Amino acid sequence: MSKMTGRCLCGNVSYTTESEPLIVAICHCNNCQRQTGTAYSLVVGVPRAGFSIAGATLAEFETTTESTGTPSQRRFCSNCGSALVTFAEAAPDLALIKAGTLDDQHGLSPAVEVHCQSAFAFAVAEDAGRARFPADLPA
Repeated sequence: MSKMTGRCLCGNVSYTTESEPLIVAICHCNNCQRQTGTAYSLVVGVPRAGFSIAGATLAEFETTTESTGTPSQRRFCSNCGSALVTFAEAAPDLALIKAGTLDDQHGLSPAVEVHCQSAFAFAVAEDAGRARFPADLPA
């Protein structure tokens, strides 16, 4: 899975990366819950330097990361509303792709869960064999 591509629901915005995932994670933070409208967000972290995104309806909304108080830029399609990627100042070298927007999700499996203190009780898999953290990954 060296090259990954993805797009929004309407197809107006698309992205590519030439890199393998550095991390696949479940994020339970309140911001991800609100952005996705569900219990958590499955994200694929890739090097930001090799990530490109474009489209006529590409938009950005800035949020503040709950644990660090630093900004995160959330990119989405203003036409269909699909959340696509987050650039967090707390992890400046990563592009955090919303896994559901990938064209091919085969082979992805989360290795870690973050912001578990904000998790819905039913959404935390204690026995899943994943590392779990109450907030961000330790530095």
